[in-house]
Amino acid sequence: MIDALDRINPGRSLDNIEIQMLEHIIQQQARNHKLLVGDMIAMSHLGSQATLHGRLKNLVAMGYIKLVEDKNDARRKTVSPTKLAIKYVQFMSDCLEKSLKKL
Repeated sequence: MIDALDRINPGRSLDNIEIQMLEHIIQQQARNHKLLVGDMIAMSHLGSQATLHGRLKNLVAMGYIKLVEDKNDARRKTVSPTKLAIKYVQFMSDCLEKSLKKL
């Protein structure tokens, strides 16, 4: 399974915090909730604001999320998953399903 993960993401792997953040972003999108950068860096159970901001920048650089500036206030940025993020989560779900079938 680890080899399969490396094939979908040939660069640096996502760390645990990035995975949790990505899952949260996708869940919020599925609920049609607008998610802002400020909402993400307020998730103190995952780390400090500096840590979370750095992880958001990593997710943007790796192509998993995009940040869209508010037209009325450039300080506010909406966080959205990309197709790559949705593909990653679907892949992980499929791997889990296959593993459970083997039990």
